[in-house]
Amino acid sequence: MEALIPVINKLQDVFNTVGADIMQLPQIAVVGTQSSGKSSVLESLVGRDILPRGTGVVTRRPLILQLVHIDSVDRRKTNEENASESKQIVHFYKGIDGEEWGKFLHTKNKIYTSFEEIRQEIEAETDRITGNNKGVSDEPIHLKIFSPNVVNLTLVDLPGITKVPVGDQPKDIEIQIRELILKYISNPNSIILAVTAANTDMATSEALKVAREVDPDGRRTLAVVTKLDLMDAGTDAMDVLMGRVIPVKLGIIGVVNRSQLDINQKKVVADSIRDEYAFLQKKYPSLASRNGTKYLARTLNRLLMHHIRDCLPELKTRINVLAAQYQSLLNSYGDPVEDKSATLLQLITKFAAEYCNTIEGTAKYIETAELCGGARICYIFHETFGRTLESVDPLGGLTTIDVLTAIRNATGPRPALFVPEVSFELLVKRQIKRLEDPSLRCVELVHEEMQRIIQHCSNYSTQELLRFPKLLDAIVEVVTSLLRRRLPVTNDMVHNLVAIELAYINTKHPDFADAIGLMNNNLDEQRRNRLRDLPPSVPRDKAASGSSQSISDQVDGGTGNWRGMLKKGEDGSSGDRVVPQHLPPASPQRGHAVNLLDVPVPVSRKLSAREQRDCEVIERLIKSYFLIVRKNIQDSVPKAVMHFLVNHVKDSLQSELVGQLYKTSLLNDLLTESEDMAQRRNEAADMLKALQKASQVIAEIRDTHLW
Repeated sequence: MEALIPVINKLQDVFNTVGADIMQLPQIAVVGTQSSGKSSVLESLVGRDILPRGTGVVTRRPLILQLVHIDSVDRRKTNEENASESKQIVHFYKGIDGEEWGKFLHTKNKIYTSFEEIRQEIEAETDRITGNNKGVSDEPIHLKIFSPNVVNLTLVDLPGITKVPVGDQPKDIEIQIRELILKYISNPNSIILAVTAANTDMATSEALKVAREVDPDGRRTLAVVTKLDLMDAGTDAMDVLMGRVIPVKLGIIGVVNRSQLDINQKKVVADSIRDEYAFLQKKYPSLASRNGTKYLARTLNRLLMHHIRDCLPELKTRINVLAAQYQSLLNSYGDPVEDKSATLLQLITKFAAEYCNTIEGTAKYIETAELCGGARICYIFHETFGRTLESVDPLGGLTTIDVLTAIRNATGPRPALFVPEVSFELLVKRQIKRLEDPSLRCVELVHEEMQRIIQHCSNYSTQELLRFPKLLDAIVEVVTSLLRRRLPVTNDMVHNLVAIELAYINTKHPDFADAIGLMNNNLDEQRRNRLRDLPPSVPRDKAASGSSQSISDQVDGGTGNWRGMLKKGEDGSSGDRVVPQHLPPASPQRGHAVNLLDVPVPVSRKLSAREQRDCEVIERLIKSYFLIVRKNIQDSVPKAVMHFLVNHVKDSLQSELVGQLYKTSLLNDLLTESEDMAQRRNEAADMLKALQKASQVIAEIRDTHLW
């Protein structure tokens, strides 16, 4: 199981090269308040002075510290690999005893044999990003330490929790540091090392508080109590270390670090560890074996190994899933264009084919959220347009007074014996004209849908077009222009369809003749019913002759009789319709002129039986003929739209695109990739390469390593 931590270190190196945080790798995050001794604990684990020290805010960027245990053979092998990679002569790096060195990710293969140089590089790199003030940054510094005196560990040193901004720090420094800490400890694969000073109350520990927010069960939290030697006289940390004050599931370990005076006097870490051991034996003899820096290092190593073992199966799955996703993403970006002429023709042809397939319903990508393409055009024809026409009332906007007025106006100055056919044509044309607006609206809806198909094809069907924004814009412009040119032609045809119906009112239409015949039968039926209901005192022959006369007058010529229209009050009690009737003007007084154009005040009166029958006949004829025309329009408009707009665009789209875009002078401009496409392709390729390498690293672990 010792091989697990180096494996995670390799994975971190792999993903650090692409600068991605997509993998939540197991690591130990060190959390604590400012000046609680976090950096001192890390230095004790390393055994060297490598971190910037001082009062106030010192750690201002996360430091990802990888400790790699090596022996002499591994040291020589590693040095040879480093030398061969940098094409230098093989030699041994001379540090203290020539056994320890460090490497930063940002300095590539540069080897640091002096730990003083490492500390200075950390300070310089911190100032490079955060400046010389006291600001913080979430961009980490990666440091790898090779030494025979360390155990395999991966730790993250985080800025200390603070409350009040100092110096040039922003006012929200507390929120910034808190969010930075939560970013690392929220990783479910991380172990939280909560550092608290022994000379403060454990119940007020900010480190344990923030750890419980993300790990309420305490399954991945380990507490470290520092500064045991600085507690007030007469007090000790026995209850704290035994877990009686605040229990921590993974345990509480006490350590003694160097004081600032020891650091200033260059006290060696090894001497500090010996003094720590002596202090623990003197003050806490029963707990000495389960406390101290060495015990902390072994515990962290054991916890990290077991944690990695538990996380590894999920890690494998995550890497495989991401590799598949990035492979698909890379495929969608396509390869760099070599033959531009062939590529342009291929893209144009594919777009035209997808556009036509979307109309025909044979597209590769079928929309499931809403109707689109040919299905929506069908819906417009038979649902939207059809229902709109059916909702048009044949007699809408036509009142009885309109009918009577039209008949009257058509007779001219002479009273008419029969209703003139001109009045029927006038009224029925007025009603037919109302079908034009819904028909033009149908053309507009189909035109809009064919515009939407362009967007549908570019979004779903031809992903390659997204690589070339100029080509996509040119295609959209060509298709839009084609649709724009066909729109007035289609509108003119629909205008003509309505104009054709208005040009000739065919009263000999078979359906119209059937309607007149049916109406005559109804009138005969009404006459027979009236004869049957007459009282015995009325002679049948007179009633029959009078009735037949009125019916023949009504049906003769397809109209009726207008006699008696001007006789005031004639048969006033026999009708049931009420219309306004004009009163004659008042008798003019002697000496005053009479204005014949004065409009009298209208009053209501009932229609006579003859007036009512005339209106009913006209209205039935209008309704009958209107339904015939509506049926014709409902059938012919979709056909005209399909022929002049939809089918014409389908047939000419390919040639239109090729004719306007397939030109040598436009090749380079149209096939220019978007500025970030090449960059995204390279990033996806690098990430895929890293994931594949990570998969190989994990695959090298034998199953026996897991147990």
